Order: sequence, then structure tokens, then C-alpha cells
Amino acid sequence: SPAPPVGTALGPHGVQIMDFCKAYNAKTEGQRGQIIPVEITVFEDRSFSFITKTPPTAFLLRKAAGLDKAAHEPGREEAGTVTGAQVVEIAEIKLPDLNTADIAQAVLQVEGTARSMGLRIV
Repeated sequence: SPAPPVGTALGPHGVQIMDFCKAYNAKTEGQRGQIIPVEITVFEDRSFSFITKTPPTAFLLRKAAGLDKAAHEPGREEAGTVTGAQVVEIAEIKLPDLNTADIAQAVLQVEGTARSMGLRIV
């Protein structure tokens, strides 16, 4: 919707907010209920293009663990568990957006995020 933060981010650049919302909703229709980051380029003529990214790692981990929130005190409190197979699956989803092309490194990054959220990997 054109409500904040979309409207406040695009409005000062002269982008037609409803045009962006319609294009974004059309492109992400199959991913309802997920957080889909987007990288927007605004041109001098006030037209735009955008690239959708993969959902945040923390969102995917919470979904895999069946949680609404992560631990309040990671390291002291366990919020839930995820399997090694789920971690690999999330790493494969996130691979295009991570700063590595190696799946083993991507798995390590996802494991680090899981630990920082108080999730145990089984």
C-alpha cells in the first residue's frame, strides 16, 4: 500500500506511488504473507525499475521453526529448533543475495543467523 514506509521513501523522488504498488504487487503475487525486500532505481524522468530480493534470513528461519519472534536473550534462552536440512534449504534460497557463491559458506551464514536468534540446529 502507499502508506509509510513506501510513500515516504518514493514520494520525494516524484515516483507515482500507486504505479509502483501495482507493479510490486503483480510481481510478488505468489509470495503473499512474506517479507520481500526490493531494490528500486528511480530515473530522471521519474520512471522506475525494481528488483525483488529473497526474504530476510531471519524471516525464513522463524517460518521454518514455526515462531512469531526470536529469543529475547539469545545464548541464554532457546527460542526453538530448525533442522540441518532446513538450514541448507534456506541457504539455497538465500544464495543469490548473499556475498558468496559457495553453498557451504551460505550454510554457515544461515547457521550464524539462527544462533543469533536463539535457535538450535538439530
